[in-house]
Amino acid sequence: MINFRYHVVSLTAVFLALAIGLVVGTAALNGPVADSLNNTVNSLRKDNQQMRQTMQNMQRELELEEEFAAEMAQVMLPGKLSGKRVLVMTTPTGRDHAEGVQQMLRLAGADITGLVDLQDKFINPENNNNLLELAVTAARPTGAPTAGLPGNGHGVETSSALLAAVLLDRPAGAEPVTETDRRAVLAAYSNANYLTTADRVAAPAEAVVIVSGQPYVDKDSAKKDESVVKIAEQFDRTGAIVVAGNGSAGGNLVAFVRGDAVLVQTISTIDNANTVQGQLVTTLALVQQLTERKAGQYGVGDNAGSLLPRLPQ
Repeated sequence: MINFRYHVVSLTAVFLALAIGLVVGTAALNGPVADSLNNTVNSLRKDNQQMRQTMQNMQRELELEEEFAAEMAQVMLPGKLSGKRVLVMTTPTGRDHAEGVQQMLRLAGADITGLVDLQDKFINPENNNNLLELAVTAARPTGAPTAGLPGNGHGVETSSALLAAVLLDRPAGAEPVTETDRRAVLAAYSNANYLTTADRVAAPAEAVVIVSGQPYVDKDSAKKDESVVKIAEQFDRTGAIVVAGNGSAGGNLVAFVRGDAVLVQTISTIDNANTVQGQLVTTLALVQQLTERKAGQYGVGDNAGSLLPRLPQ
């Protein structure tokens, strides 16, 4: 009969053999495995260094392209918009590159009649009814034209139409809006925190540059993007318009205009106005609008017609 001591000795021998096997196996494989791992690490380190260098080179190339665009602007733009009255309007998503757009317009000699910064409150769908009421009350004590305001119950659309009527030139033969009435309408929206104005808007403009950005991404994104489109549509009905945007996908203003068979005929868009190159092209697109009455879709997006407009010499 096999006793307990025999089991103990047998199990001990088994575990001892396993331990010896592990030690021997590790010793046998340690050299090749370690060498292989070291080679892999060195290779990955080298790849990482090359990728970092490539990224730095690309960043430098981008900086040089921006510097080139800035220098070209000094050659191409001066005098191109002399005597032209331009309104600059920014949406909440476009504020970051609004200053660069303004600098290019000034370099071209544009007379910027006003800087209107629309607030989130103007875009928010929760304020639809309030905007409808404000459009009526803001215009009532003034001589601002109200007969042609949209009556479909969309507050942003109605208010945008009113703002376009007082900020842009009136049609030939129509009664002009006085500076007093213009200031009164703007004050009504400004006091209610729907917009801000950097300076006094003393005169109407013949064109507007709307500085926009990426599409909205919150729960009300679809309605907010629609509101931005309504703004552009109403100003398009009144004067020449260029949209200085950032990107051309996801439902932002640039993407919508380029996908609309009607708007694309009258509204110019730039999808990289967040860069110096795009800001230069924004100004050239406005020149094209005012001299040729022609719209174009410019930038680096797949749905752009070309990088920049071809202007007559």
